Amino acid sequence: METNAFDDPRITAVGLLFEVHAGLAARFATQLDEHGLSSVEFEVLTRLTRSPANQLRMTDLAAQTSLSTSGVTRVVDRMERDGLITRRACPSDRRSSYAVVTPAGLRRLDESLPGHLQLIEDWFTGQLDPAALEALLNGLRRVRDAVHPCATAGSDSADAPADCDKEG
Repeated sequence: METNAFDDPRITAVGLLFEVHAGLAARFATQLDEHGLSSVEFEVLTRLTRSPANQLRMTDLAAQTSLSTSGVTRVVDRMERDGLITRRACPSDRRSSYAVVTPAGLRRLDESLPGHLQLIEDWFTGQLDPAALEALLNGLRRVRDAVHPCATAGSDSADAPADCDKEG
């Protein structure tokens, strides 16, 4: 009997990851849309509010997200027009600027967060017992660090690789 190469557990693992991501992303997008936010805008606001002084260098914001530096610029431009974030010049490097959450951005995030957390509980973390959730988080961090080593750039995390701190 021949073995089907597509029954490989590696393909199953990645397929399940994609299916889970697609299902969660669809639920999140619907909920965030009720608050006038796209998933990308929510991610930007969340990354900024989880950073020291609610700000990140634009290059660090790009490194932490799936956006290119030009993609971050476009999102920040749009969010700045909407009053959710602002730019601040870097005092030590004229070439750099920071994206900073405004009070309006914090309010929008605060309004959307309860529903977002409920969706996470209902459709993700609530599906796992505490030990399974901890194991999943540890595994996801290991994979994330391998495939996206700059994901914590600018966060004051000792885990961020040194080469992620470079401008450009």
